[in-house]
Amino acid sequence: MRHVIWDWNGTLFDDLNIVVAAVNASLWQFGAGPITADDYRDHYTRPVHRFYERLLDREVTAAEWQSIDVAFHEAYRRRLGDARLTRDARAVIERLDRIEATQSVLSMWWHDELIPFVAAHGISDRMIRVDGNRGEAGETKAVHLARHIEALAGIIDGLSPTDCLVVGDSLDDARAAQEVGVSCVLYDGGSHHHSELVGAGVPVAATLSEAIELGGAGTIPT
Repeated sequence: MRHVIWDWNGTLFDDLNIVVAAVNASLWQFGAGPITADDYRDHYTRPVHRFYERLLDREVTAAEWQSIDVAFHEAYRRRLGDARLTRDARAVIERLDRIEATQSVLSMWWHDELIPFVAAHGISDRMIRVDGNRGEAGETKAVHLARHIEALAGIIDGLSPTDCLVVGDSLDDARAAQEVGVSCVLYDGGSHHHSELVGAGVPVAATLSEAIELGGAGTIPT
């Protein structure tokens, strides 16, 4: 495997607790919630407005979705200091760098906010590209992944989708990888229950180090 494409939220960045808190803040305006992390995993899906429709058990109007999106992101940003990189993230990134496997980040978080935040965690110099969402809130990831790989091919000579491994935590990561023709390993630490991840038909790892090994990136030296 020549290149690893990391998801950010729930994968490199261990933010499930603050995501759940932000969801609760956005549900408060409807007199709903609070939910737990297990509730979140029970209902999570993309596009994200469908996730809220599952939680509220009804359709969400365009105006309500706009209000939800604003409330969620305001609450999430307030809590960013309460979350950290996933426990073995930094070590795995450094080990991949030592065996000269290239790496990048593709996230559905807003691009202009993602760039300085990844830099603040001291891993930007290990990533040849960092891309966030430049589209609409709640979009699926496949289109973004295709664009990301196209951009990578302009940096890494001869790179094709079959040279890449996506490591993410959601079914959306697996679907996007399948649509684009990229291998994928799911990390069991974020958006879904283990049983759901297994149902995606791709390897499921308990740690990021295991994810890389299952993805065929070779033995990572210690």
